[in-house]
Amino acid sequence: MERVHYDIGDIVKMKKVHPCGTDLWEITRTGIDFGAKCKGCGRFVMIPRPKFEKAVKSIVEKKKIEE
Repeated sequence: MERVHYDIGDIVKMKKVHPCGTDLWEITRTGIDFGAKCKGCGRFVMIPRPKFEKAVKSIVEKKKIEE
């Protein structure tokens, strides 16, 4: 199974809804842990990579690459 590549700035849809009512998160940090910011309330969380990869449903928006 191929590993999905996540970049800082990508917007992802999670399987579970955050208590504020949204399931969209912006990736702010990658590595062994992922940093994510809720697009609804702005809450910041750190999630271990294996847990993050299981919780992501899809990538909604990829970061725009500036040339």
